[in-house]
Amino acid sequence: MAYLAHTAHLQFLGLLLGTLGWILILCSAGINEWRLWYVSDRSVITSGMAWVGVWRACFYSHVTNTAEYCRALVITDSFLPADIVLAQVLVMVAVIVGMVSNLTAGYAMRKVYFGLGGRRTINLAFWSAGGLYLLTATCSFVPLFMNMAAVLNNDTIAFPPEYDFPPAPASQGIGAGIGIGIGASVLVTFSGLLFLVYRYPKKDQQSNAEAPSTEGNGNLVDPKPRPSVGLRSIAEDKEDSAIGGEDNPAFELEEN
Repeated sequence: MAYLAHTAHLQFLGLLLGTLGWILILCSAGINEWRLWYVSDRSVITSGMAWVGVWRACFYSHVTNTAEYCRALVITDSFLPADIVLAQVLVMVAVIVGMVSNLTAGYAMRKVYFGLGGRRTINLAFWSAGGLYLLTATCSFVPLFMNMAAVLNNDTIAFPPEYDFPPAPASQGIGAGIGIGIGASVLVTFSGLLFLVYRYPKKDQQSNAEAPSTEGNGNLVDPKPRPSVGLRSIAEDKEDSAIGGEDNPAFELEEN
C-alpha cells in the first residue's frame, strides 16, 4: 500500500526553502545597502561612502547630530528614478504574494499528509503554490536586477540639497541588500519548481483488466477484493465433524 505522504518529500523541502526565501526577501527589503556610493568629497559624508536602499538613503558623518544620517525615500518624490519607485512597489507585492504562497503550500502539504481530497484537488493545490512562488520570485528579481544594472552603469540620483548627497558618486558598488535579495529569489524559484513538478501517483497496473485504484485516508487502496484467509466458522467445523468425523470411544463406553 502506497501512502500519499511518501510522494511529497521534495515538496516539503520546497516549503522550507520557500519560507526561508520569503523571510530573506523581507530582510532584503529592510536593508538600506542596495547601492553603495563612494564619494570623493568627505566634508559631509566623512566615511566616504553612502548607501541607497529602497526606503532610505544614509551615510555616516561626524558633522551631523547623529552618527548615521538617514533620509526617507517616498514613492511620491519626484527625484526618485524609476528603478527605486518600481522596487518600492514590487518588493511589497513580493512580500504579500510570498506569504500567500507559503499558506497555499502548507494547505497542499496538509492535503497530502492527511489524505484529504482527491487527485484533482491535491494537484491543483500544489500547482497553485508553485505558480505563486514563481510570481513571488519574479516580483523580487525585477527590481533587484534593475538596481544592479543602475549600479553597473553608475547611474546617479538627483537628490535635493537638503539630503547632503553629492550630485554623482565617484563610483558605485552592489550592496548586501541586492545580494541577499537575489539569493532569496533563487530559493523561492527552486521551491516553486518543486511544487510544479509534483504529480499525483498512479498505482501500477498488472493487467489492463485490473480495476484502477482509489484513495482513502491518505492511502492508495486497491478496490479489487482479496480472498480472505480467516478462521473457519464454528458452524462449518460442526458440519465437517458430522459428515466425516469419528465418535469419541469414551462417550460410547459410558453410553453402553
